[in-house]
Amino acid sequence: MKFSGHANDWAGLAKTILYQRGLRLVSYSGALIVIRFLHSSDLHLGKPFGRFDEDVRAALKVTRQSIVSRLGSLAQERQASHVLLAGDTFDAETPPPRVIRQMLNDVSKYPDVTWVILPGNHDSLAATELWRVLWRDAPKNLLLATEAEAITLNAQTVLLPAPCTARDPGRDLTAWMENHDTGDMIRIGLAHGSIRDFRSSDDIGDTNGGVIPPDRSTSAKLDYLAIGDWHGRIEVSPNTWYSGTPEPDSFKEHRTDGCNLVEISAHGQPAKVEEVPLGQLVWRHLDIDLTETDDFSSIFHDQIPDVHQRQHYLFEVVMNGRQSLGHRQDAIDLFKKVAPDFLHFEVDMSGLSILPDTTDLDKIDTTGALRHAADVLAQEAEGGDKIAASALARLFSYAEGEA
Repeated sequence: MKFSGHANDWAGLAKTILYQRGLRLVSYSGALIVIRFLHSSDLHLGKPFGRFDEDVRAALKVTRQSIVSRLGSLAQERQASHVLLAGDTFDAETPPPRVIRQMLNDVSKYPDVTWVILPGNHDSLAATELWRVLWRDAPKNLLLATEAEAITLNAQTVLLPAPCTARDPGRDLTAWMENHDTGDMIRIGLAHGSIRDFRSSDDIGDTNGGVIPPDRSTSAKLDYLAIGDWHGRIEVSPNTWYSGTPEPDSFKEHRTDGCNLVEISAHGQPAKVEEVPLGQLVWRHLDIDLTETDDFSSIFHDQIPDVHQRQHYLFEVVMNGRQSLGHRQDAIDLFKKVAPDFLHFEVDMSGLSILPDTTDLDKIDTTGALRHAADVLAQEAEGGDKIAASALARLFSYAEGEA
């Protein structure tokens, strides 16, 4: 091969040499990246979603099972050589055989991508049958990080995994990383658990007790520490991240659900982390605090997605404040109208106090025993009795239906 001395020729030669050494070389803004990988976790394949109706459960399960293919497609599209799954790939220690097989089949569809699965607290090493099946049936491009020992990802990069030995190991499984010398190789840690002294935040995860030191990446000289357990993406430090689950599974507010695309050029160099959205469904929680003069319909419509997007939404509305019986019934009628647009729609009106007025009570009855009962319930409801408020609302709804 003849070289003109141009930069492109030297870049091509460098790429050829690195490929021969088992490296994947990509270019980003003129910089040569020795490794580019996806960091994900908490797929929870096989999660039953028992609180939902059967059709919603089915949609949630199918969407969750498709995460592996979406990660594989993204890895190919962005030229990532590896996908690192930081624990809880499976929701339980005994997932259905179909869930395991479909995951393995999806991994094998992307033979140019190397996958690494770490045992988490939901699928710990205590699940001996699960890991026996995975070892037996794993495709060639799947690595199982079941030992606390270094795994070579390429000629310049080593992975230091901390597999969960049990659902609650009760100790810092990342400690061994400090004393494992790898020279000038890029060092990537892979762990599952909670950061010590960091549990005051919301949605810390499933593991009982924080055991991973917040400075582990520094003490172990890691270029990147990929952690799982929290279902929301969190940046602990510039090179220590919880990726969060790629597909949302609760109404808690998080950063955009997806995965991290990480690029590292050399040991000691800053990792470049890009947050990539990946979720297909949206879980939305909406708090509405009303006064008796608020126009609920306008407030509500300003907060919900376009009608053509609603099929991808699970929507939870919590109402607080005070409204008249008529306005409360208007809200209920509106909910009934829009609910079928959504994959799932639920409302909690227990915090909404009733402000009865004569016009509303007259719709129940103007005289007689029924009106007397309505007056008594109205008085008790104004005093904060939620049972009375609920009964009065039902009575009003019945009267409206009879009108």
